[in-house]
Amino acid sequence: MSHHLSGPNLRSPRGDARLDLTDLFAFPSADTPGSTVLIMNVHPYASAGGGPGFHPSAVYRINVDNDGDDRADVAYSVTFSGPTDGQQLVTVRRASGGAARHHDDVGTVLFGDVPVTVGDAPHVVASNGFKFAVGLRSDPFFADLEGIVHDFTWTGRDAMADANVYGIALEVPDADLGPEPTVGIWARVSLRTEAGLVSVDRGAHPSLTAYFNAEEVKDAYNAGEPADDWDTYREAWTAVLQHTGDYTTDAATETLKLVLPDVLRYDRSRPAVYPNGRTLTDDVTSARLTMVSGGKITTDHIPPHTDLLADFPHLGRPHPVPPAA
Repeated sequence: MSHHLSGPNLRSPRGDARLDLTDLFAFPSADTPGSTVLIMNVHPYASAGGGPGFHPSAVYRINVDNDGDDRADVAYSVTFSGPTDGQQLVTVRRASGGAARHHDDVGTVLFGDVPVTVGDAPHVVASNGFKFAVGLRSDPFFADLEGIVHDFTWTGRDAMADANVYGIALEVPDADLGPEPTVGIWARVSLRTEAGLVSVDRGAHPSLTAYFNAEEVKDAYNAGEPADDWDTYREAWTAVLQHTGDYTTDAATETLKLVLPDVLRYDRSRPAVYPNGRTLTDDVTSARLTMVSGGKITTDHIPPHTDLLADFPHLGRPHPVPPAA
């Protein structure tokens, strides 16, 4: 699957779905020329009748590298209040330079006290060229997960057809990301603990840790920095591709350059289609199947979702609580 259940043993990090990054998206704004939409989804299989969707002791962050060193130069951090009468409020901050490399919620406040929504209509706020919305939405990820885990015997069933996530959507002026058209983007979830702020999940490219990381290294991966990925994971991931796709060492190395470091490259001068950014309808499951199989399996036959909104924040209305069996 995508980045859902990215802790060890296909569980959420620390067993808490609120800390579970599911997907990251980057594409041009449909409403505002010269702006980019960044979406970070968390909390897989969120229930329309469930409790608060975000951890009040967590920092949800979208990092942007604009000079090619795989380290954050701009960071948008999102934090949440504890629920009051079931309602959570949100603060969004922007940091740049050295401050962007800290995982904490530092920087200038872009938005404050924005409510988390759970109904059909998103609550969009705008200020100084930025837009923001946060709340329960339908999960845009699509895949035949049952077919994948049963030796690619396809069922035709989309595992996320009725699933929800909690979405964090931010539209930013292109100039705010940096002067050059190409940027690198990744998301991170960090948790305040007695030991300090701990990174419990991070990622950019879909469906990496499930295919490539052994269970015993997933926590370390989630705590790591993209700048260290190539040296840390190249050898182990090369072995995975040689096993799953009969790659030569050289071919595996070239293929891994697409996803290691785990930073989503987005050249805004070119059309957004994965792996150049990622739109909500890009078939990333088929892309990853093609990669890990060495081209022997090229699709899971599941189409994109059709409930997406034309306007910001683009994520579809949440699915209702399914009826009792």
